[in-house]
Amino acid sequence: MLRLHQPRPLVAGGLVVLTLVSLCSPGVTSGQELDARLEETVFGRMVDGTTVKQFTLHNRNGMSVSIISYGAIVRDLQAPDRNGNTINVVRGSDRLEAYLAGFPAAAVIGRVANRIANARFSIDDVEYRVTVNHRGKHHLHGRDRGFAKVVWNAEALPATENEVGVTFTYVSVDGEDGYPGNVTATVTYTLTENNELRLDYTATTDRPTIVNMTNHAYFDLGGRGDLNTHELWMDADRYTLTDDELITTGEVVSVTNTPMDFTAPELIGARLDQIREPVENFYDHNLVFDNAGEGVVLVARVREHRQSHAPDGGHTTPPKSPRTFRDDRNHAGDVRGFPGGLRDPRCVEGSHSVRH
Repeated sequence: MLRLHQPRPLVAGGLVVLTLVSLCSPGVTSGQELDARLEETVFGRMVDGTTVKQFTLHNRNGMSVSIISYGAIVRDLQAPDRNGNTINVVRGSDRLEAYLAGFPAAAVIGRVANRIANARFSIDDVEYRVTVNHRGKHHLHGRDRGFAKVVWNAEALPATENEVGVTFTYVSVDGEDGYPGNVTATVTYTLTENNELRLDYTATTDRPTIVNMTNHAYFDLGGRGDLNTHELWMDADRYTLTDDELITTGEVVSVTNTPMDFTAPELIGARLDQIREPVENFYDHNLVFDNAGEGVVLVARVREHRQSHAPDGGHTTPPKSPRTFRDDRNHAGDVRGFPGGLRDPRCVEGSHSVRH
């Protein structure tokens, strides 16, 4: 997915916004109501006794999100439809033990999301070797330790009339998983009265290094995990080719006449049987966004079409309340689904493309 050759030093910052359109209108909020919109509880304890906290953010429209300090994981995302019904739209667990055992989590991925070929890269002619954890020779998603498997420090932000949030901070020390430099990473989750869940990433370092953070949430907008009811649009007209080990070859090609073409809305599961490589009947591809410019840009939208308690207005066809994904970075978006995944949630990972 990602091949790194002498990448430039990077101090990263990014923004991802998930938006739910709603008919609810915000009103005046009292100080007491502001405080009630953020709950802090103990979710569990690590083997060494470290406390894992949970922060639950609420807005007045019935939307809420629960994030735990282990991996800065989005554990639960309750979203309302136009009729006021709510459903959890992200895969999660209510037990810390499940996450420690490897439950697929909506965690922050870092230092570098995606793959590093042969688990090595160079900066200023110095080669660095990182942890091998993929197919016996590559590096995937910043592990073994990574940002997804540590307890982050958490600080609730002062609530305002229109939003409530919490910031998670993790210090990755020089040499962790082989990466150079001390890196202070933060991710801030903000829930707004416009039914937006906003993710703001920052990373600062004391020496040249690489950072490419994302979130690994598996979304299921209908609550039952069916790719044949989820429609995807992406403003991406190219994708990266990979070898049979899912390492990018460096070639970027057009999505035209391929199952990677979502420039017009298409059901995610409609063309799975047309995928032959690198894995048959399986989306694990980088789609390239060319949206240059400042600010937040709409790059993708997912709608759920089944008539159910879908929080994005799935009671109508087509739905009137799309879930949207916005990003302020020029990057590749990684579309993923489980093997044969017509009955499984799906993951769209926003990430930078780091090249020489």
